Amino acid sequence: MAAVKPNTNWAEDDIEADELPQPTETTDPNTGITTIISWKLDEQDRKVKVTRRIRRRVQTQVVSHSVAERKGWAKFGLDKGKPSGPDRKTTIIGENLHFRIAPVSKAEPEQADPVASKPTAGKAVVCRLCQGGHFTAKCPYKEQLAVIDNMNTEGMDEEEDAGGAGGLAPKGAGGAGGKYVPPGQRAGGGAGESMFRSRDDLPTLRITSLSVDAEEDDVRELFAKFGHIARVSVVRDRETRQSKGLAFVSFESKASAEEAIKKMNGRGYDSLILNVAWSQPRGDRA
Repeated sequence: MAAVKPNTNWAEDDIEADELPQPTETTDPNTGITTIISWKLDEQDRKVKVTRRIRRRVQTQVVSHSVAERKGWAKFGLDKGKPSGPDRKTTIIGENLHFRIAPVSKAEPEQADPVASKPTAGKAVVCRLCQGGHFTAKCPYKEQLAVIDNMNTEGMDEEEDAGGAGGLAPKGAGGAGGKYVPPGQRAGGGAGESMFRSRDDLPTLRITSLSVDAEEDDVRELFAKFGHIARVSVVRDRETRQSKGLAFVSFESKASAEEAIKKMNGRGYDSLILNVAWSQPRGDRA
């Protein structure tokens, strides 16, 4: 009786034990459900059987001739001789993305005037001449309207000359045809008195290096603690209405204005150093 030689190569036994079976895929013709069975090792190196059941639905899609022809090409390499179509054992099917090119218009948009179309801070732009939606300096009818305005002014001058020939009404009386005549234009009358005091008559301060974001209410609140304020004016650009960093504050009393100069000149406000000084009368400016 022949003796059986024992297998002493224990490494080959471990390799055979660690090998996992190949995944299998079967389809039930009645239900159309495909069962996929695969194997894997868990954390303790034990074989685990994984079963997945998939129901496939055939979708018909219209493609180009080149795409349809490419799907019928013969496979090569490890998949040589296999039927056409993707093999789920070696191929992962991704999402089909369609790329569409949107039509681009060749017409170039008209370039608007950057100055005329510049928006202001929450205010609508209205022309003072034609009431259009643009700045007065950019009005296209500026010259035509100026001619009409001159013609109207000449007609008013002629009416005044005609009224002056007959003499103005006495002081306190109406003009020709019952028209009201201002006191400054009546016979023997001087300049009428204004019910408001001008800025030159009030102790007015000139504030420079002011923040462009400061409004009239901000300046009034800043100087109100020194006394009663009669008027606050922030100088702005005529077209953009943006502050120029300059303001005038008129007090009722000179003592309040002097105290404001003493306390506010050189003070920091909104990351700027204020310059507060007396405002010169209009006739004394260079």
